[in-house]
This record gives sequence, structure tokens and C-alpha cells, in this order.
Amino acid sequence: MDSMKKLFKGGVVVAVLFLSTGLVSAQQKIGHVNSTDIIQAMPEFKTANAEFENLQKTKETELQGMAGEYQKKITAAQDLQRNRSEANADSIDTQLQALSTQVQEIERRINEQQQVAQQELQKKQEELFAPIFQKANTAVQSVAKEKGYAYVFDIANAGLPYFAGGDDLTADVKTKLGIANTTPAAAPTNP
Repeated sequence: MDSMKKLFKGGVVVAVLFLSTGLVSAQQKIGHVNSTDIIQAMPEFKTANAEFENLQKTKETELQGMAGEYQKKITAAQDLQRNRSEANADSIDTQLQALSTQVQEIERRINEQQQVAQQELQKKQEELFAPIFQKANTAVQSVAKEKGYAYVFDIANAGLPYFAGGDDLTADVKTKLGIANTTPAAAPTNP
């Protein structure tokens, strides 16, 4: 009988623990944000994006200049080839050989410049945007803590295949960042 009472009391304790764990779990709040909407609304993003686009255009202009030089050499070689005859073959062949060497050098410089430009752009992108992403992430964490959310999902993240419900904290995060609330971006469609 005594062991029966202990078993019953143990069962009651387990049941109480299970129910209280269930209540705690049921009380955890779940929310979501649209990080794309938040980041694109940040003034820092607009400034960084403009700076990045200017650098990108500068690099493209440099490469276009080199491509123009390359095309001039090719055109000159084609003109020489058209004007080649038996009488001027030696002279033309010497000039064609020199142009061929120049064309190869330009190709090498273009390839090298493309690699350097790509590395510079990647480095600048990291330099410009990493602090912005960090600031937005810090604001999301702050809002979630202030409002008591256990989980906040990013609906702009392709890794979230479905969401229904939860509270949208995007406007609160924008407010935390000092951004005037504008029309929110459309929520992704659920499959």
C-alpha cells in the first residue's frame, strides 16, 4: 500500500511537471520579420548601395576602356591582313606579329583586371553591408527580447518554406531603427 501511494504521488508530480512544461511551451511567442524590407528601408543601406554601385560602374568603365583598346588592335590586324600582298608580306607579317603580341598582352591585362575588380567589389561589399546587416540583426534581437518572443523567423529567408501566424515584428524593428514605417513588402507566398 505504501509503495502504491508513492507511485501515485510520483505520477502526480510527473503529470504536474508535464502540464506546466506544456503551459510554458504554449506561452512562448513566435514572430516573424521581413529582413529585406527592414534592410532596404535603412538609410545606411541606401547610402552603401549607391557607393557600391558607383564603384561597380567605375570598374566596368575601366574594363570597357581596355576592351576598346583590344578591339582597336583587332581591327588594325584585320586591316593589315586585308592589305597584305606578295610585295609587302614581310612588312605586314612583322606588324601582324607585333599586334598579336599586343592583343595577347591586352587579353592578359583584361583577365587580371577582371579578377582584381571582382575581389575589390567583394571586399567593398562586405565592408559596406556587414555593419548594416549586424545593426538590423541587433534590432531584431532587441525587439524580440523586449516583447518576450522566444522565436523570430525571417520570412525573406528562402530557408523558411512555410509560415502561418505569429506576429509580424517588421514594423517594430523599423521603429527601433528610427525608420518611418512605410508600406510593408508583400509577404512571400506559401507553397
